[in-house]
Amino acid sequence: MPDDRELAREILTGKISIEEAGRQRRSVPPVVPPVAGAVTSRGTASGAASAATPPASGPPPVPAGAVPEIKPPTMTNAPAEGRKFPCKNCGARLDFDPSQRALKCPYCGYVEQIAPSADAVQEHDYQQALSKVGVGTGTITGRSSEVRCPGCGAMVLLEDNVETAACPFCATHLENVPRTAAATMICPESLLPFKVAQRDAVKAFNQWIASRWFAPNNLKKMANLGQLSGVYMPFWTYDSMTYSQYTGMRGDDYWETEYYTDSEGRSQTRQVRRTRWTYVSGEVDHFFDDVLVCASTSLPRPSVDALEPWDLQGLTGFKSEYLAGFKTERYVVSLGDGFQTAQGIMDAGIRSLIRVNIGGDHQQITSVHTQHVGVTYKHILLPLWLAVYRYQSKTFRILVNARTGEVSGDRPYSWIKITLAVLAGLIVAVIIAIVVAHSHQR
Repeated sequence: MPDDRELAREILTGKISIEEAGRQRRSVPPVVPPVAGAVTSRGTASGAASAATPPASGPPPVPAGAVPEIKPPTMTNAPAEGRKFPCKNCGARLDFDPSQRALKCPYCGYVEQIAPSADAVQEHDYQQALSKVGVGTGTITGRSSEVRCPGCGAMVLLEDNVETAACPFCATHLENVPRTAAATMICPESLLPFKVAQRDAVKAFNQWIASRWFAPNNLKKMANLGQLSGVYMPFWTYDSMTYSQYTGMRGDDYWETEYYTDSEGRSQTRQVRRTRWTYVSGEVDHFFDDVLVCASTSLPRPSVDALEPWDLQGLTGFKSEYLAGFKTERYVVSLGDGFQTAQGIMDAGIRSLIRVNIGGDHQQITSVHTQHVGVTYKHILLPLWLAVYRYQSKTFRILVNARTGEVSGDRPYSWIKITLAVLAGLIVAVIIAIVVAHSHQR
């Protein structure tokens, strides 16, 4: 049987009359929603409670001196066999068994203990520690000068034979005279070459904008996609073997029969869900591979994140020839700052793994102490097509992943379309109200 919205559409198109809609509506039997956590004849839940279901009661405070239920360490992801890890002291490349509780360098004797407890937590200068691995610094061949955009602050590396250009991120005019020598940086060691041609990027944008109902009709023309710029954006990737000790509470639901007297004085029974809480502790060990962090601040983070995933397995060794004809931005997010962002990404993943490790119907994490071992990184360049356009005095950007064709960005809204949609919604609501009124009159 059709619902109220379908009946309203049929009235609008003239397929049925209001009277007929009322008759159909009266003939529809009421829908009874399923009861969550139904109880079987034995008094047990017929289905396991989901993590989204709130507990019957919050966890009680942990008594002083309480001993938690201790779970054994769990390795949720291990590095590939033969993977080398750097010594923090001398940078030597070491074999490392993550199941062992220490990393010892046979060359300099440095020992890194695996003990992610609260007392062992300390901050490390990863810029200094990772520099001992043998970082290549310098400038990129053919990009010996750089220009800071006065509009958005992007640091653009221009080709040596280019004196003026438009900033690919905000379209501000860039002047490379007098030339400013590019500062020494950690050179990129790999990149993803362009795979999506410019004409395919335009096609992907047209499909993207067609799915935005409230975009202005003339947006395709205003976007001026003929000026799409090919840009190599800087990124950091971080690998880290993490050891995370945690404490928390596990909530297990169970059902009890409750006796009560109803309003008419009759004895009744009902099933009531309770939650039993257990104090737990454990350790989750996980190897994170290629945690991606954008090293640019020229584009909105949500727009850049929306271009993922990137096919990082397709990374190829860096050659300056790949950059010919494309603009390149140098990183402005340092190696250390990038790792702080990566730690936040890893922490979110670690907490999800801990909830799985705690188990039960509900989980509450009270403390997490993570130790990062064998941290390595790469400076890579990823390709995208970028268009900057102005619409009614406002600047908008369109980004296209030049490997997959994924499109992201911001676009204006057509208030005419929004107003018409609101009016259409009001008309449907009025028709539904008329149908309801007619059905009650019968």
